[in-house]
Amino acid sequence: MPELPEVETVRRGLNQLTLNQEITGGDVLLDRTIAYPFSVGEFIHGIKGNTISTWHRRGKYLLAELSPSSPPSPQSHTGYLGAHLRMTGQLLWLHRDEPLHKHTRVRLFFGDQQELRFVDQRTFGQMWWVPPNVPVETAMTGLAKLAVDPFSPEFTVDYLVQKLQNRRRPIKTALLDQSVVAGLGNIYADEALFKSGILPETLCTNLERSQIKLLRTAIIQVLEASIAAGGTTFSNFLNVKGVNGNYGGVALVYNRTGEPCRVCGNVIQRIKLGGRSSHFCPECQH
Repeated sequence: MPELPEVETVRRGLNQLTLNQEITGGDVLLDRTIAYPFSVGEFIHGIKGNTISTWHRRGKYLLAELSPSSPPSPQSHTGYLGAHLRMTGQLLWLHRDEPLHKHTRVRLFFGDQQELRFVDQRTFGQMWWVPPNVPVETAMTGLAKLAVDPFSPEFTVDYLVQKLQNRRRPIKTALLDQSVVAGLGNIYADEALFKSGILPETLCTNLERSQIKLLRTAIIQVLEASIAAGGTTFSNFLNVKGVNGNYGGVALVYNRTGEPCRVCGNVIQRIKLGGRSSHFCPECQH
C-alpha cells in the first residue's frame, strides 16, 4: 500500500504536471471508484471546465483545489478533487493515445491530448469531487479521523507521548493507527522502530519518554529519506510518470527477513502483529 512518502511523491509530480490546465472531460470505467458524489455524471460535471490550482496531501489522501478555467475573481473556488490510492492505486499522467491498462478505473482529460489515469488493480482506491458548499470532511469522512502529519509542527515529543502513554498494545500496531500518526504504514513503521532501537512488540505503556523522543526523530528521518528516493516500490507503486521508487533498495529491515542486519550483521527476523508482518533486528532493537 502506498504510504506517506509514495503519496507525497505523487503529489509533487502532480503539482509539476497538472496545474492550471483545464479538465475538458472524463470517463469513469468503474463506478464504485467514485466515492462522492454518488452520481458518476455529477462527478464528471463537477470537475469539467475547471483547473487544478494545487495539490495537497493529508495523511495518505490527495486533495486538489479546483478553480474555474476563467475565474471571475481570484477567490473563485469550485471545490476539491480527492483521491486515495489504497493498496494498489496509481495516478499516471499520460498521452491519451497510450493503450489503456486493463485496471484503468477513471480517466480525466486535459488539453494537448493529455490525461490523468487512475489505475487500480485491487479496486479499493477512491476518488471524490467535493462541491464548494460541502465541508471536505463531510464527503471524505476519513479525513476527520486523521492524526497530525509527521511533518507538522504539531508532531512534537509531547504529542507522541500523549498519544502512546496509555495504550496497552504493541508500538508497531499503534503506529499503523491513522489516529496516532497520519500517513505512516507498515514499511516506515518497521524502519523507524529499527532506527530508534525499539522492538515492534514493545507495549506503548512501557516506553520511556527518551525512547519516544528517538522514535519521533526516526519517523521523520525515514520518511524524508524515502521521499528523497522517490518512495518505495516492492510491488506496484509508480510515480506520476510511471517510474518505480528507489527506497526499497536501501531499506534497513523491511522485507529483509533472513538477511544480515546492515548495522550488526545479525539475521533480520519477522513476526506477525495484528495480522501484519513486522521486520526487526533482535540485536539492535530491545
